[in-house]
Amino acid sequence: MILVADSGSTKTDWLLKQPGHDAKAFRTPGLNPYFLTEKEIVKILQDQAPELVTVGTEIKEIYFFGAGCSSPDRHEIVSNALSQLFSKAYISVDSDLLASAYATCGHEKGLCCILGTGSNISFFDGEEIHSGKHGLGFILGDEGAGTWFGKALITDFLYDLMPEEIHTLFNNTYQLTKEEVIVNVYQKPAPNSYLASFARFFNVIRKTEYGKNLINKGLQEFIDTNIKSYPEYHTYKSHFVGSIAFVFADELKALAETQDIHIGKIIKQPINDLLAFILSREEGR
Repeated sequence: MILVADSGSTKTDWLLKQPGHDAKAFRTPGLNPYFLTEKEIVKILQDQAPELVTVGTEIKEIYFFGAGCSSPDRHEIVSNALSQLFSKAYISVDSDLLASAYATCGHEKGLCCILGTGSNISFFDGEEIHSGKHGLGFILGDEGAGTWFGKALITDFLYDLMPEEIHTLFNNTYQLTKEEVIVNVYQKPAPNSYLASFARFFNVIRKTEYGKNLINKGLQEFIDTNIKSYPEYHTYKSHFVGSIAFVFADELKALAETQDIHIGKIIKQPINDLLAFILSREEGR
């Protein structure tokens, strides 16, 4: 039995594959070790995925790819939590960037971009990802991500910079106060997920001039800060993973077309392609 996980800051997609059976899907909250302790990860899995925990001793291999798993100490938090519940499994923990690269690039070279709750980019040489200078998180980075768009909407609302009609729509939808925002961003857990939740408002304003301008501004900032930081970006395909990239795919393609950026795959979540890659790799060994 093989268990594969792709974890962002908001949600984790799991696929449990048993030989001769279709993969079984599970979903839990995001398990980002920058925001959660080992004990909290264990509790989330016990509460949110009891079916997985029940068959824990039958699972022989776990491949966990997650946001916040780019350093050894963060690897250890997740690995230790998983080993408590899946005591007989071989456990591999890697970054969500590697999962996205496997799911989109396969064995080919390319740029792998994440545009979901957060944003990041890496160069994949066909075998491994190369660490870059990006992935600074929702305070310093996350250009073009859900957190960026949520922050832009909230600040425009609080500074009264939205067009009047959109300001009214936003107020009627969320009824936010400055005090509530400050508490959620600076005092409560998972402020990145809180900010990203407001990106749903684009369902309402996507076709307005304000909405179009803000979408293009966020995506262009990602292009300028992330993709164009690679001098040879135009020689590789740029693949995208994440809900923001998927929802704004048309706008992304339109911007890329004018800037010599070659778009590859755009997928909402990599979990199915990721499992297929791992199973293929295991069979080839």
